[in-house]
Amino acid sequence: MSDSRIFFPSQPILPVENSSLSRRRTTADAAVTKGASFADLLKESSNKVMFSNHAIQRLQDRNLNFSDEDLAKLDDTVARMAEKGAKESVIYMNDTALVVSVANRTVITAMDGNSAKENIFTNIDSAAIL
Repeated sequence: MSDSRIFFPSQPILPVENSSLSRRRTTADAAVTKGASFADLLKESSNKVMFSNHAIQRLQDRNLNFSDEDLAKLDDTVARMAEKGAKESVIYMNDTALVVSVANRTVITAMDGNSAKENIFTNIDSAAIL
């Protein structure tokens, strides 16, 4: 049998110049360099408290909402708790109890004040009332 391999000579891949695309890239690059650095954006996003899917579902089920001001207060509180060595906390804010993993900066679950009255919180090493 003969060797019937097909051979395609390699061709260099070259970018296609498109002046409108080049202008968009230049404008986007300028916007990025004028804004905050990646390290600053990463630091800022890592300081924000996240909500687990379970917590988001509980907030929606119980029609609980937080303003930007409330979220900033929550971020600050979790940061202060982390400085003091807290790991799992209950934060009571706006008649809402939030169970928070301080180490992961994540709200695990949320409940309104009426639901919280009948519950027992276990494995909690700290609490904050805002």
